[in-house]
Amino acid sequence: MNAFNLMRSTHRHPSAILLMVQLLGMLLYPFIESTPSGLVVFNAFGIVVLGFTTRMVRRTPGHAWISAGIALPIIVLLVLQMLFGRADLLPWSSALEALFYFYAAASLIAYMMEDRLATTDELFAAGATFTLIAWGFTHLFVLVQAMHPGAYAAAVNAADARTWTELNYLSFALLSSTGIGDVIPLTAHARALASVEMFVGLIYLAAVVSRLIGFTLQQTQTKDGRD
Repeated sequence: MNAFNLMRSTHRHPSAILLMVQLLGMLLYPFIESTPSGLVVFNAFGIVVLGFTTRMVRRTPGHAWISAGIALPIIVLLVLQMLFGRADLLPWSSALEALFYFYAAASLIAYMMEDRLATTDELFAAGATFTLIAWGFTHLFVLVQAMHPGAYAAAVNAADARTWTELNYLSFALLSSTGIGDVIPLTAHARALASVEMFVGLIYLAAVVSRLIGFTLQQTQTKDGRD
């Protein structure tokens, strides 16, 4: 019975599953990124996230074939990096992954904005969308760092390239406008991209999240009035 309820909940709230997978990935990466097999596990989990995200896009006004068309070359590039250690393919896969996550985020935003109701799944979608945008910018940071080594610095091991976890931390800090932490963009391109992410974060919170909160309060007041 519990398994049946879990499957039913998954079908009713797929955005919650996507959000949990994304958060799980964020917690998993720090344990594996410095291990010899870390790249393999990292890319394998990335493929899993791509699959969940593509499935989620099917439930939105977005087109699944577009997501699949972007995801397929990403998977090929990730597999090549795993099997042959092709680090030179990282900029290409990062650019495509950024495009993939931004398209998925735009599809979820369209899903949340298509009516004047705030369902439970749409509330989960708000969190999932925020994470998708943050992941998209993380991959853009990876791209900038690959093209311009030394674009980002940190208090620890300042001369080293920043890890995915460090750049993801920077992305969440910028998108939520909670600060910048100890990871700092140094070059003009890195700072311009950081400025764009801060702007996107403010617009998302003001235009999308506030709209859902307003609809939620309106629905609660309407329900209380009927009672």
